[in-house]
Amino acid sequence: MTTSETAPRPVTDAPRHTGAHVIATYVIETSIALERAAEILAGEQSTGTFVRVERESDEVRARFAAQVESVQEVPLTGASPLPGSVGDPAARRRAILRLRFPLDNFGPSMPNLLAAVAGNLFEIKELAAIRLLDLELPAPFEERYGGPAFGIEGTRRLMGRPDGAMVGTIIKPSIGLAPAELAEVVGELAAAGIDFIKDDELQGNGPSAPLRARVEAVMPVLHRHADRTGVMPMYAFNITDDLDRIEANHDLVVAAGGTCVMACVNLMGLAGLDLLRRHTQVPIHGHRAMLGSVARSDQVGIAFRAWQKLARLAGADHLHTNGISNKFYESDAEVLDSIDAVRTPLLGLTPTVPVLSSGQWGGLAHATYAAVRSTDLLVLSGGGIHGHPDGAAAGVASMRDAWASAERGETLEQALAASGPLRRAAERFGPARA
Repeated sequence: MTTSETAPRPVTDAPRHTGAHVIATYVIETSIALERAAEILAGEQSTGTFVRVERESDEVRARFAAQVESVQEVPLTGASPLPGSVGDPAARRRAILRLRFPLDNFGPSMPNLLAAVAGNLFEIKELAAIRLLDLELPAPFEERYGGPAFGIEGTRRLMGRPDGAMVGTIIKPSIGLAPAELAEVVGELAAAGIDFIKDDELQGNGPSAPLRARVEAVMPVLHRHADRTGVMPMYAFNITDDLDRIEANHDLVVAAGGTCVMACVNLMGLAGLDLLRRHTQVPIHGHRAMLGSVARSDQVGIAFRAWQKLARLAGADHLHTNGISNKFYESDAEVLDSIDAVRTPLLGLTPTVPVLSSGQWGGLAHATYAAVRSTDLLVLSGGGIHGHPDGAAAGVASMRDAWASAERGETLEQALAASGPLRRAAERFGPARA
């Protein structure tokens, strides 16, 4: 581990009068003129209130007011308006708008940025829909936060998987295993050649299987495997907790030789994730639990493409995107856009690993690879590994065989013909997707 990976980043003062700005992209619906709605939104989130006040001078507005960059009308979706919205439904229109916020208003601070671009605006009654779609951030945010310490390259090095898809799983059942039972499962998965194992987000630091007991049960198993093979799978212990316990939880894992910690980004908050990033000596596996509460609706909230930029800035080395044919609400197109978003360079940050999860199994490898054209992915298969008809080892083999076949450019039919574990997986989870 290099010094740059472990040294805390200094807290820097906010820049003074930089002239830099953040551009926020929204979708809105309203029954008033679109340009007027955009002006209301810009004013409410910067210098204005419902009426112009004495000291809101032209000079103040010129320097600090949010400015409307563009308004582009788009078709209505037919979705219901937000509760409490006003205006004639027959006059409602929908638009994509871009607002420019001066960095001088909040400085390179994510909590204060969110107050501007995602604060009271969701409550404006003239808006029947308001959703933050994307953010364009200036360089001072990179200087302040720094992003992932390990990313793709550091993760591959620590798990001993220099190329190919990184194959992982989630402990199942999610909760209920005693630490000794957990150790047995981990031993089976390590022997099967798994790259990565993680706690479920439901498994925190509860009395039935506290973090310390899990660490003490799991790490000796992984060390014995590493002594035999020279490779130790990465285990992401869920250290999500109250903020005054985060550093101690991290230190417990690292002291035992652990190589990854997991943090539920929305439950700890961006400031909590940044606090962990400043302390961490291992990669941070960023879980998106609770994201659906702000990202699911087309009418309100924060889209994944905007949210993931903030999570990456705050230090997530891995970030969940879901996978195709998932068990949740997202379409394949939405999932692929999320994967693309995480893979898109952000300022000068170290690349974050997209984490594919939810209903994943070997029969989705060819379709996923055809769409993404990369194996710089961490593919998590919970039921697809633990629920394989021939056991977890066969589940791991089915995933490994499928992804290797896809990367070689073979067809799904060739993969099924060559791999017994993949054929058996298709009997249980199929049909596979080409």
